[in-house]
Amino acid sequence: MEIRGKVHEVGTTEQVTESFKKRDMIVAYAENPQFVEYIRFEATQDRTSIFDNLAIGQEVEVSFNLRGRPWTNKDGVTTYFNSLVAWRVTKLGNTTSAPPSAGYTDMPPAPVDISSGSDDDDLPF
Repeated sequence: MEIRGKVHEVGTTEQVTESFKKRDMIVAYAENPQFVEYIRFEATQDRTSIFDNLAIGQEVEVSFNLRGRPWTNKDGVTTYFNSLVAWRVTKLGNTTSAPPSAGYTDMPPAPVDISSGSDDDDLPF
């Protein structure tokens, strides 16, 4: 699955156990700009580095898998958890502001002489 949005927050890498680490990233998803959704993605193990070099406000496309699992507590009550596990983050757009290149839109307008007072139109049509 894939989704596009803006980086809202990038967490630090958390060493959960001796052999397991994870990291979170929050993406602001605005399918409807009036109701922005803040979606938490997680990366685990060696994939935690995919959140490196991301800036707050940067537009990204996140490729992820949807995971779900049950957990039963000591009283026998089962709860279900869902996770969005990111496996790739692609930066979108130009993140640096380059100076505009010269083109016809940067050219000054041609001078117009309206002081001649002549109503002659030299256009062929």
